[in-house]
Amino acid sequence: MSKPTLCIGILTMNEARRIEQCIQSARFADQIVVVDSGSKDDTVAIAQRLGAQVHTHADWQGFAEQRNRLLQYVKSDYIFFLDADEVITPELQAEMQAAVASGQQATWEVLWNQVAYGKALTLMKSTGGVQRMFPTANLERFDGVVHEKAIVRNPATPVVKFKARLLHYSRETIYGSLQKLAQYAQLGARKRAEKGKRGGVLRGFASALVNFIQLYIFRRGFLCGAEGFLFCFFIALECFFRYAMLHYDREHLGASVTR
Repeated sequence: MSKPTLCIGILTMNEARRIEQCIQSARFADQIVVVDSGSKDDTVAIAQRLGAQVHTHADWQGFAEQRNRLLQYVKSDYIFFLDADEVITPELQAEMQAAVASGQQATWEVLWNQVAYGKALTLMKSTGGVQRMFPTANLERFDGVVHEKAIVRNPATPVVKFKARLLHYSRETIYGSLQKLAQYAQLGARKRAEKGKRGGVLRGFASALVNFIQLYIFRRGFLCGAEGFLFCFFIALECFFRYAMLHYDREHLGASVTR
């Protein structure tokens, strides 16, 4: 029998600054597939130069839909979803290769090591695992505009957590953080509007306060200096504006949400 194969799938949109480091960390895979959402910079050219299979789907309909589109190009036994602002460490690579070689039928979660404003927030506890690797045949689809959820064909599939962490360069600049804040707050508001939830300033303030305390105090963001404060503060702001948009921008959420 031939050994199991691995595809690493990456979603991109104007990621010329980070995409080379991302793909370089994935070069051990048997297949690298990039689905681009219509980049205006050199993202596509860089990915193609590095040997990735690049497909453009510019009609953005959410993260889940882009991941579902990527699935049609996967020819490998396993699929690992990697974001363009993430890097696979050698330790995580070894674990991934061992899991694929074993032929195990499972869903694998990975934790993040956040890198924010030039500093690795290693003293901060991870905010929880994200499901990233699946046997391709068992992955049916993704649901959700943002923070999308994987739907597997066998609900009894066990979940295994990798020990090594994924480097996540989520916030490099204040300007980029403000852009990300607007994008994710809007997507989060749209997701809640579809579920019929209500927004407002007080709801937003309560959500922001709870999340800031959880991240900065209980998950030890205060140990990471000014960079840790900024990381936690921007997430809290996202929580606030998500509910503010849900109340004040409700009529415009469906039409105006773009990547």
